[in-house]
Amino acid sequence: MKITDFFSLLGGLALFLYGMQMMSNGLEAAAGNKMKQILEKLTANRFLGVLVGAGITAVIQSSSATTVMVVGFVNSGMMTLRQAVWIIMGANIGTTITGQLIALDVSAIAPLLAFLGVALVVFVKKQKVHHYGLILAGLGILFVGMDMMSTSMMPLRDSEAFVALMTKFSNPVLGILAGTIFTAVIQSSSASVGILQALATSGLIGLGNAVYVLFGQNIGTCITAILAAIGTNRNAKRTTIIHLMFNIIGTTIFTTICILTPLTNVIEGLTPGNPAAQIANMHTLFNVVTTLLLLPFGTYLAKLATKILPEKKDENAEVMHMEFIRPMETKRDTQIGLSAIAVTSIRKEVHRMMTMARENVDKSFQAVKEGSTALLEDVREREEYIDFLNKEISKYISKTLVNESNPRDSKYISALFKVCGNVERIGDHAMNICEYTKLIERQKISFSSEVKREIDEMRKICDQAIDYLAEIGQEPGQKEDIKAIVDIEQKIDDMTEDYRQKQLERMQKGTCSEEGCIIYSEMLTDFERIGDHILNIGQEMGRGKVSA
Repeated sequence: MKITDFFSLLGGLALFLYGMQMMSNGLEAAAGNKMKQILEKLTANRFLGVLVGAGITAVIQSSSATTVMVVGFVNSGMMTLRQAVWIIMGANIGTTITGQLIALDVSAIAPLLAFLGVALVVFVKKQKVHHYGLILAGLGILFVGMDMMSTSMMPLRDSEAFVALMTKFSNPVLGILAGTIFTAVIQSSSASVGILQALATSGLIGLGNAVYVLFGQNIGTCITAILAAIGTNRNAKRTTIIHLMFNIIGTTIFTTICILTPLTNVIEGLTPGNPAAQIANMHTLFNVVTTLLLLPFGTYLAKLATKILPEKKDENAEVMHMEFIRPMETKRDTQIGLSAIAVTSIRKEVHRMMTMARENVDKSFQAVKEGSTALLEDVREREEYIDFLNKEISKYISKTLVNESNPRDSKYISALFKVCGNVERIGDHAMNICEYTKLIERQKISFSSEVKREIDEMRKICDQAIDYLAEIGQEPGQKEDIKAIVDIEQKIDDMTEDYRQKQLERMQKGTCSEEGCIIYSEMLTDFERIGDHILNIGQEMGRGKVSA
């Protein structure tokens, strides 16, 4: 094998992987957060779940990308562990499409597919068409790369050392090990199976030896999801265990069958003289049969994964941390579904932050009414937590927006960024209100029953408003929701004006102390500002409705 052939092999592999990345990015840009809606509707039923997993994987030509997406969905709470089982099973079936297309020699029209895809991107102005162009161009480039790899391997037929190496794979253990390691290194079962087909087409390896390498490749493809699960929650890690168990069980079954029965001869007889088709058919048979065998036991796989990785006490329970946002380090070609994951995670984390702000507002008004600093330390600790979340969520959003390719989701995430800042400001005003208790306690200030009643009313409407925001914040705001928020803010303004007028009347009658009047006036200002930030949040959620 000449050095130029080796360079050609590397170039073909590069085009193959880049083609998968283009397809994945195109699908991500086209679907974006809609991926969540699709999966929610279809994964409740195990058969539909398998079809969804197979369909997505068939489009992007990468079971690794689909599995990483599922790990992310489970990690963010968008999908249950049981739902993930069906998607993973489907992904293993969908990944066999690449091998079947290679066997059909689609590479003959690959340049045309690449040209049509690029033409859609370059000559059509509509953004949505660009996304479909990326998918089509990626498919074409993928098969151009496959053809380059196949051609570059032809000279290896004359290498006695390489041919001798291929014959060693008649040992099932060595074959499985080789397939696992190679696929784990390049992190693409589609690419490794394609290379195996290229070797078979070149006459370098027969089906009898290739099957064990093929089975090992199915195990090796799990490495991408395993790496993606580092730093995720327990359920996300269990998802990768299920993926690994599926392929280990399938490999064990089919290795035994191939040793004890003439299965390889039967597969060879179906397409004699076409080694690529033989490998593709065995790959499809492996994943379809394994799925059919394990489909009735999907829930048991989930339970077994839970036993292997049981629940443990949250080590972060006593320290400040983000509960729903757990950034996943993934390759660029496995970014499908990250938009949906980001939107859901940010929304849940902001909701958590909003709940803390609501509690601080409630306790602050309570503290002022009681004239005690007993709640001050509790409110201060929670305010520090709110500040921490604002900082960390904002950093995550900044990183997310850089890679966000879907305009609608980008706009919605930007709206959540502004919501986050306004929630933090509500927390600041709650802290201001609670701080007044130090002066109240020190100077032994007491409020009249009328003022305490007004404080209760302020506390009540703020609690209702933030609760309402938290409720509609679970999904993009509707027009009627935004109108309700506008009405609440106007009521807060009216209450502020009314209470200021009553305060003036009490001052004229001399029924309130000077210090008490100052504190109450400052508290009314904070109350009004809280209303302003509530309105800002409602308006941003309204803008989110346009995009999501």
